[in-house]
This record gives sequence, C-alpha cells and structure tokens, in this order.
Amino acid sequence: MDTIQMIATVCCAAMLVCLWRVLNWVWFTPKKLEKLLREQGVKGNSYRILYGDTKDLSAMIKEATSKPLSLSDDDVAPRMMPFFLETIKKYDRQAQKDLMVLLALASLATVRNMLPAFYLSCSEMISKWEDVVSVEGSHEIDVWPHLEQLSCDVISRTAFGSSYEQGRKIFELQKEQAQHFLEAVQSVYIPGWRFLPTKRNRRMKEINKDVRSSIRGIIDKRLKAMEAGDAYNEDLLGILLESNFKEIEQHGNKDFGMSIEEVIEECKLFYFAGAETTSVLLLWTLVLLSRYQDWQTRARQEVLQVFGNQKPDFDGLNHLKVVTMILYESLRLYPPGITISRRAKEDIVLGELSLPAGSLVSLPIILLHHDKEIWGEDANKFNPERFRDGLSSATKGQVAYFPFNYGPRICIGQNFAMLEAKMALSMILQSFSFELSPSYAHAPQSIVTLQPQYGAPLIFHKL
Repeated sequence: MDTIQMIATVCCAAMLVCLWRVLNWVWFTPKKLEKLLREQGVKGNSYRILYGDTKDLSAMIKEATSKPLSLSDDDVAPRMMPFFLETIKKYDRQAQKDLMVLLALASLATVRNMLPAFYLSCSEMISKWEDVVSVEGSHEIDVWPHLEQLSCDVISRTAFGSSYEQGRKIFELQKEQAQHFLEAVQSVYIPGWRFLPTKRNRRMKEINKDVRSSIRGIIDKRLKAMEAGDAYNEDLLGILLESNFKEIEQHGNKDFGMSIEEVIEECKLFYFAGAETTSVLLLWTLVLLSRYQDWQTRARQEVLQVFGNQKPDFDGLNHLKVVTMILYESLRLYPPGITISRRAKEDIVLGELSLPAGSLVSLPIILLHHDKEIWGEDANKFNPERFRDGLSSATKGQVAYFPFNYGPRICIGQNFAMLEAKMALSMILQSFSFELSPSYAHAPQSIVTLQPQYGAPLIFHKL
C-alpha cells in the first residue's frame, strides 16, 4: 500500500510540475512580457491564449485578398499587412518607429564567376518565349512560372554545378515545404501539434528527409572529389566547402569550421534566399515596366546602348544606371519579404526600450517602403528617378530601405540577386517589348515572398 501511495504521490507531483510548466509557457510568461512592455509605453492588443491575434489576422488577410487592386494602385501595404497597418493606426505611429564564415559567397568576384550560368539559364527561357512569340509576332505569356523556373535553374547550376538536375528536384521539394509551413503558421497554435502524425506533418517530415538525403549525397560526392584532388570551387557548394576547409586548416580544429549538418542547412537556404528573391524582383519589375512604357523604353535604350544585341557582360551590367534605378524602385514598392522578425535570445536594450529575452520584434518593411514621411507624397507611385543619386539621397540618409535586410545581417546574396536580375532584364529588353494582358489582375499576396495571386500574364512582341 505504501508503495502505491508513493507512486501516486510521485505521479501527482509530476503532473503538477508539468501543469505549472504549461501554464507558465502559455500564460504567465507572455503576460509578464506584456506587462514589462506596457510599463515602457509600448501599446498593443492584450495577450490571448493559444489564438493570440491569429483569427483577426487571418480574417483581415482573407478580406484584403478577396479582390484585385486597381491596375494603377501600387499602394499594396494595406493588402499585404492589413492587421499590422490597423494596429499602428490604432495605437499610434510610435509603434512603427520603435521597431526600427559565409562572406566568401557574397563577394562580387565570386558572383562574377556565376555569370555564364546566369546567361545560359536566361537564354533557355528567352528561347522558349521566342518560339511562341515568333509565330504571330506577339503572344500572351504568364511570366510567373517561367521566372520561378529561371531562378530554380540558376540556383541549381550555381549552387550544385554538375549536380544540376538533382538540384532542381531539391528546389521543387523546398517550394512545397514552404507552402506547408505557411499553412501551419496561419493556423491556430496548439503546443505539440507539429509532433502529431497528421497528413501535413507527415508530408513535411518526408520532404525534410528527402531534401537532406539529396543534399547529403551531393556533398559526399563533392568531398570524395576534393580528396581525389579535383577542382571543387566552381559553384556555391564548392566555395562553401573550400572556405570551410581553409577555416579548419587554419585553426587546426574542426570546431572552427562548419559541420556537415550546418553545410546541409546552408544549402537548403540557397533556395529560399537565392531563388525566391530574384524571381519576385523580376516579376514585379516586368509588371511595372508593362504599365510604365516610358521607363521600359528608357531601359531598353540604355541596354542597347551598352550591349547592342551582344551578350551582356559583367562590367556592362554594373554600368546600367537606369536599369538599376528601376530595380531599386521595384524592390521599394514590392519588396520580396514584407516583414522581418527577430527574437531576443537575452535581455537587450533597443533604443529606449528594454526588451526581455523571448521578445519578438517585427520590422514591417513594406510599410516603411511606402511611408510618405520618408519617401514623400509620391511614396505609393512608381518613380525610379528618386534613386538617380543613389540610395542615401533617396532615403535622405535614413535607414529605411530593407529589400535585403540591413547591417551585419544584410542578405549576402544581394549581389547575386541584382546581377541575375540585370542579366535577365537586359536580355528580355533586347528581344521583346511587352505590355499587360487584359486578363492581368493586380493582386499581390505574401506566400513567404510577395507573389502574384493570379499569375502575371503579359503580351510580348518580338523586336
């Protein structure tokens, strides 16, 4: 009997401890954080258990995306972040103002070596367009799937070189995983739900296993080639492994380098950081140039003046001023990522705010990019001229332009994305003129990145 009582006592104690931990997790800690922030003047909705603001957020997004925008409307912030925008209006603008080893991959010299892969992938896409346009001299093409495929091809070639086809398979799996993840984060949060064997959870687990297995196979093959003395620094994976090898060799300790698991994670990131950003940038740039024909003409004149009908080269691409202005303005109006969030790992002071560990800070990029106090009364209008004298002049010296993040955490792939975009845009302008199709519906939506809800059908004319 004593044994049974002892077991019962232990079980009750264990249950009480678990209950306390759950209550602390879902109620006491969030309420404590809310109290600390309110004491510092930070305003916002009160914490609600489990649901939080998810139901309101989902309802507002559903309403905002239920119909397209006017073709002349580039004020996409209310459509993309209706809940965030309403929160700022409700609790005043101060809330917005309060949220204010891989370097080898980022160098221009490295990106310059990727130019042949850029050109090959762009040539294949344009060749397909020419085949359908040449029959009648003009043809409607939904450019979005083509641009997605272009970015997939470029990343597959530049990241994995000879393992190109296997790289494309990884890309498709990553794309499916992103969709499942988005569905998960928009649903009600229930602790431990992701561990249950639901259909979506099982599929996400399968995808992760397949992606890791494929990347591991490519890495193992590359490591064997390195051991055999073969060249291995001609693509992003090779550069990453070479840089990692030198770091370990220099310090004589593997702790100074990246583990194979870390290399796998970086390879997975190649796709989200490299493919999505560039395809979205090109998509909205083509849409804008279809609407603003005068800027399309100016961009084409510059491209033909620099390259004629010849293959674009590295030096020429970096001297395209008008094209660069257009790309900057496209990134301002339609940033690939509409918000950046960071969680504090420890107590930190941010400006006049003291944020306890666990605080989540979100920077609403798209709201800053459309802020009239920063960009002027034409903030919601397409005006590349604002970048004529560079970024600093356009922002009046303020830190307010975040298409690739900012500071030490700035996207190391920005040179890669900009050069690929310049190459693709230059080759398109050399071959075609284009305009919006009557079937085009202006409906940006955020699915990890800022994408067209109903595609982007454009009418292309052969030059």
